[in-house]
Formats: sequence, C-alpha cells, structure tokens
Amino acid sequence: MNANQLINMIIKMFVRKAVSKGMDAGVKRVSGSGNAKQDMTPAERQQAKAGRQAAKKASQSMKIARRMGRM
Repeated sequence: MNANQLINMIIKMFVRKAVSKGMDAGVKRVSGSGNAKQDMTPAERQQAKAGRQAAKKASQSMKIARRMGRM
C-alpha cells in the first residue's frame, strides 16, 4: 500500500462518518415535533409518535443502504 492509498482510505472514513452524522441529524430535525409533550393534544401526540417511528425506520433503511454501498 502506498501513501496515496492510505490517504484516500482515511479520507473516505472521515467522509463516510460525516455523511452518516449529517443524515442522522437531518432525519432527527425533520421528525422533531417541536412542542413539549404537555402542550400537545392527544391527536398531536399520536402524530408525533408516528413521525418518530417513521424517522426510526428511515434511519434504519439509510444505515442498511450505507452498508450495501460499501460492498
């Protein structure tokens, strides 16, 4: 392995981690309800819970897609 390959490998690791954190932060930001639990009506709570579950599934799907992309 020469120096160029080592540098590329290290850069790819950092880019992969940065993209992963960025995607996770974006999903969390989009799925956040923004209101305190006591300020929400029962319907809003249910909708917020559904949003969190959808965000969790999307996050898991992104993680699987990233793993598939490495192969």
